[in-house]
Amino acid sequence: MNTSVISPQARAEALAALASGEELDVLVIGAGVVGAGSALDAATRGLSVGLIEARDFASGTSSRSSKLIHGGLRYLEMLDFSLVREALRERGLLIQRLAPHLVRPVPFLYPLQHRAWERLYVGAGVALYDVLALSGWGAGLPRHKHLSKTEAMKAFPSLRPDSLVGAIRYYDAQVDDARHTMFVVRTAAAYGAKVATRTEMVDFLRDGRRVVGVRARDAETGREFEIRAKVVINATGVWTGDSQAKLNNEGSKFKVTASKGIHLVVPRDRISGGSGMILRTDKSVLFVIPWDRHWIIGTTDTAWKLGKAHPAASAGDVDYVLAEVNKVLATPLTRDDVQGVYAGLRPLLAAEKSSTTKLSREHAVNSPVPGLVVVAGGKYTTYRVMAKDAVDMAARELPGPVTPSITEQVPLLGAEGFKATWNRRAALAREAGLDVYRVEHLLRRYGTLTNEVLALVEADPTLGQPVDGAPDYLRAELVYAATNEGARHLEDVLTRRTRISIETPDRGLAAARDAAPLLAGPLGWSASEVEHELAAYESRVAAEKAAQEQPDDESADASRRDAPDVVPLAA
Repeated sequence: MNTSVISPQARAEALAALASGEELDVLVIGAGVVGAGSALDAATRGLSVGLIEARDFASGTSSRSSKLIHGGLRYLEMLDFSLVREALRERGLLIQRLAPHLVRPVPFLYPLQHRAWERLYVGAGVALYDVLALSGWGAGLPRHKHLSKTEAMKAFPSLRPDSLVGAIRYYDAQVDDARHTMFVVRTAAAYGAKVATRTEMVDFLRDGRRVVGVRARDAETGREFEIRAKVVINATGVWTGDSQAKLNNEGSKFKVTASKGIHLVVPRDRISGGSGMILRTDKSVLFVIPWDRHWIIGTTDTAWKLGKAHPAASAGDVDYVLAEVNKVLATPLTRDDVQGVYAGLRPLLAAEKSSTTKLSREHAVNSPVPGLVVVAGGKYTTYRVMAKDAVDMAARELPGPVTPSITEQVPLLGAEGFKATWNRRAALAREAGLDVYRVEHLLRRYGTLTNEVLALVEADPTLGQPVDGAPDYLRAELVYAATNEGARHLEDVLTRRTRISIETPDRGLAAARDAAPLLAGPLGWSASEVEHELAAYESRVAAEKAAQEQPDDESADASRRDAPDVVPLAA
């Protein structure tokens, strides 16, 4: 295994290998977290694997979640104990073994508004949550604690005194979802998977009823080619119906619909609190999540039937979240406090029992025709289980025995030795000539691969300077995104490899001007291409801001569609 540099040259080599005519064991369509996990699962079983993605890693749902790794307290009310236990086990695995550099514990406050009965009811649920986490890898986080009103106000001073009579504090975990997905992809590539973004599936290849591969299109050149595979895994999330439509009514018998959730990002100093917070609303659950120097507040849960690529947050969405969180804040937030807004689509599953192998309450795997496996539904936390189930079904179609899944034993790149490297952070800072907090920031984003970023700074000290307009990031991180992490365009870097697009007051416009010339070298851009990238990003920011002023989904979607994709797709 190597560190899996996903560079422009590596993409070109992967495309050449995929188009060579050599038959893969497994081809995965879609590089969200489930598709990435499927590629990693298959590769670590010793299978030959390809992974293609029409846009960028995690460009759909997997970069627009609440960024939580959690068991799902709400499922306890539904008495779905097995699902909660499964998710808590995965949470423990990620924190302790698979991705300790990316997934870390965070405390949450559950304010109580009623005396006695609510404390008893919620306390019993949270206690059960802790008990379910005790099995296997689920353990490792502090147990819940009951707080008086005085203790709760001390823990979260921004709460309105009349909004609670006490609280319960419990623990879950958080992750930068897009970075985690990218690390899953890189780890799969390190074990031999051939990975290519901006490569869309145009159609399935058939031999009678059997799927034997796909016709693909390099979105950046327009070239079409065939990829042959014994089994194709469709992991396209909310696009499942679109891709399955290419089977001419032989598609999967479950239906995936989309639910929109939006999140607001506000500066940390607008709310005084030492933990996260979870609130009940009339329609859903609202989280207030600490996010470095910011808070993430969300989410909503509304049906979405418009364009899937760029779901838009409307003024109504923003105002709803502000109104709900302001019910408990002593100093209300206003629209002026909102620095970033993002919207994502959750794939919701409806299945016909007669035709679907239902593997948990939230996800399903099906083989509608020979040679094709479809995986859909689910939640981010249990992506590894979903991937295992998909590859298990694919293995039934492969000749000869296939070894069982081992991904619970496979740390992601950057995880091995992380704790020891974290303990050396002061020494690393001295050696690199950086402040300790800078090295801590890098370690939480790259783990033990931080040395690769620092090597760029050593070779060019100007890359050790903060990014213009986004001082939390170093310029070296922008270059590294293009040379090692598969970023192909300016928006890939500003919205997914970093979170500059939602963490800065100007939505990353100043940073874009600093970033584009830095990316030009490794990505081979001409001067006109640099200007095209800047224009595309600026158009995106303007369209998103315009959408957030619109009263409803339809008008918001129309405003967002004013900004075309930086690389148009054929579909």
